[in-house]
Amino acid sequence: MDPLIVSLGPRSYPICFGQSLRTAVRSDVDVALREGRKVAVVTDRRVEECQADLLRAMLGDAPRVALEPGEATKSLDSLGRVLDFMAEHRLDRGSILVAVGGGVIGDLAGFAAAVYLRGIAFWQVPTTLLAMVDSSVGGKTGINLRAGKNLVGSFHQPSRVMIGTEVLETLPPREFAAGMAEVIKCGLLGDAALFEDLERSPVSVRSTGLAAIIRRCCAAKARIVEADEFERAKDGGRALLNLGHTFGHAIEQVTAYRRYLHGEAVAIGLVAAARLSTDLGLITPDEAGRIRAVVAAHGLPVALAEPLPWSELLAAMSRDKKVRAGRLRFVVLEAIGRAVTRDDLDPALVAAAFASVGAALG
Repeated sequence: MDPLIVSLGPRSYPICFGQSLRTAVRSDVDVALREGRKVAVVTDRRVEECQADLLRAMLGDAPRVALEPGEATKSLDSLGRVLDFMAEHRLDRGSILVAVGGGVIGDLAGFAAAVYLRGIAFWQVPTTLLAMVDSSVGGKTGINLRAGKNLVGSFHQPSRVMIGTEVLETLPPREFAAGMAEVIKCGLLGDAALFEDLERSPVSVRSTGLAAIIRRCCAAKARIVEADEFERAKDGGRALLNLGHTFGHAIEQVTAYRRYLHGEAVAIGLVAAARLSTDLGLITPDEAGRIRAVVAAHGLPVALAEPLPWSELLAAMSRDKKVRAGRLRFVVLEAIGRAVTRDDLDPALVAAAFASVGAALG
């Protein structure tokens, strides 16, 4: 497929697509090395084990650090480890840090690149569906604190994003399903036709149209990012990408990031957001039911595996980075394919939405 350009003036960059990009990545690495630029790699141990041949083909003997997989890696300790790695290999301002992995690695490596020497270039080579359609695009980087998810970070756009779908063939089914939560979100936000396609035929790693769906999601996100790169719009804008995430991030935090993958928590959040939208009179119960059915059809949870205390979920939401002037912001649906942001909601409606997916209100 032709590259997709994220147009951000001097921060513009291409998103390249293919079944295999190992030759293309290696070519770009070789060009950088001939120019005298250093290249270093951040990945995780699972990718290092499962994609050893791919890493070697793309990046040769470039120095790399492999971290533990999982959300717990998005931490100050891991950030320090990556920064020490970069300093040990004497990366300079002309160097390139390559993130090879899922959203955790992309967020962490991107943030390390943003703060090392006050900013060096980095490339995103996503290896999960979720990272391909969402986290690798748009320049949001960061880590978690005990107080909440993504509370420390920076907007730091990659120099390029390289998406090769061959890596998805070895992705565990649960991880693939987690990525589909972000694909479903894309349809709900602004592509009703995509949502209807997912209704008619659930997507799997073997679907012939998967590559086109990935590009479609990247294009949709790119247009939103171009219009509101730093999430400063008073209404709508980049904040719309948080559909299901205010609920989902609270679920992740209360369960200490151990029970649910990010996409699984977002999937439950999408169902809760649909219920909230119904209670606001914006969409019909039938539309909410369609959303729940599509989520379930893609192997994603539609409710909590066990009840979580409303008080803890509310406390987690109150620390969310989307809070403005002490008011929580939610993304709600006016229709399938059209969303808006709201910060004037009755807490009782939010509680009811959480109760609908299994939260304990007592």
